[in-house]
Amino acid sequence: MQNMLTIISNVFRGTASKNATQTVSEGARAVVSTRSYADFTPQATFDIKKCELHRLDEGPPLKADLTREQGLQYYRTMQTMRRFELKADQLYKQKIIRGFCHLYDGQEACAVGIENGVTASDHLITAYRAHGYCYTRGIAVKNILAELTGRRSGVAKGKGGSMHMYAKNFYGGNGIVGAQVPLGAGVALACQYQGNNQVCVTLYGDGAANQGQVFESYNMAALWKLPCIFVCENNQYGMGTSAERASASTEYYKRGDYIPGIRVDGMDVLCVREATKFAADHCRSGKGPILMELQTYRYHGHSMSDPGVSYRTRDEIQEVRSKSDPISLLKDRLISNNMASVEELKVIDVEIRKEIEDASQFATSDPEPPLDELCNHIFYNEGPLEVRGTNPWMKLTSRS
Repeated sequence: MQNMLTIISNVFRGTASKNATQTVSEGARAVVSTRSYADFTPQATFDIKKCELHRLDEGPPLKADLTREQGLQYYRTMQTMRRFELKADQLYKQKIIRGFCHLYDGQEACAVGIENGVTASDHLITAYRAHGYCYTRGIAVKNILAELTGRRSGVAKGKGGSMHMYAKNFYGGNGIVGAQVPLGAGVALACQYQGNNQVCVTLYGDGAANQGQVFESYNMAALWKLPCIFVCENNQYGMGTSAERASASTEYYKRGDYIPGIRVDGMDVLCVREATKFAADHCRSGKGPILMELQTYRYHGHSMSDPGVSYRTRDEIQEVRSKSDPISLLKDRLISNNMASVEELKVIDVEIRKEIEDASQFATSDPEPPLDELCNHIFYNEGPLEVRGTNPWMKLTSRS
């Protein structure tokens, strides 16, 4: 036992070897497990921030239950998303990831809260800040990272990149601003038509909230009472412009007018989870669509081409990190309520770092897709003979 604790201590100081990392992961889990059931609080109830309401008499509850198992799961998922995005940032700056790349760090509570407020059989569609949702929908980190690096093991075979990734009941990753909103309304129409009691979570950003197609989708969803949860992830800034400068009204949860709405603390995973459950119940009961505004914050710029500090200060970013970080908030809750120990969470952090590093090695060594793959998956069935001068039987060659 003393040797095991010594290894743990060395790893947390960063002095253990790479081989010892695996030893500490296994050993520390054994140490923690000896006191898991006897010493840790199995469940706790937390006060959460009241949501602002529009056209609703009642809103989500003001308290949320959390089990120790759930807390550790949420923590692991959010930390994985955070570390993944930081690795993507590194690979982009090394010019291993090319093209468009929009990172999600800072907004992890939105994805994890939503996913734990609906079921895996429910549907989800979002814009181009999609890496986190691809992960929560079941795609392995290495396959997401391989997609970013354009490798054949990527989730879209290396042909979609950052903005176009898909999974079961997850429809992307969409590059055109706001275009996913009518698609999400269409998915909700399919749910209603099939009578499967499923809902569609349709996400967009504050920058897309002024698009005309968003309001057209509201209108149709309200007329037909579609089971659609419209979610505006308000991270305070569009493409280099603050919400106040771009929108005459920043009360995005009221934008549906005749559609009920709630404004939610998007930095609190429990608040998002309870609000999502409330919204899903609203839709499943046949009352039609509902609109959620998640007040959140992105730590990176709009995309990797945006340094993110020309229209906001570094002090502002640091203040949000220090006061409202979603991972830190959850971590503090777990520790202060004796639901987890600092050492246990550090072990999880070590495991996640190793997983991300292994995924990075895979994504940078996996082969690129062959040229003849480029003509595949354009049409569901046999398409026209030529598409812009290219046919499916043409042998492509590289001229680079």
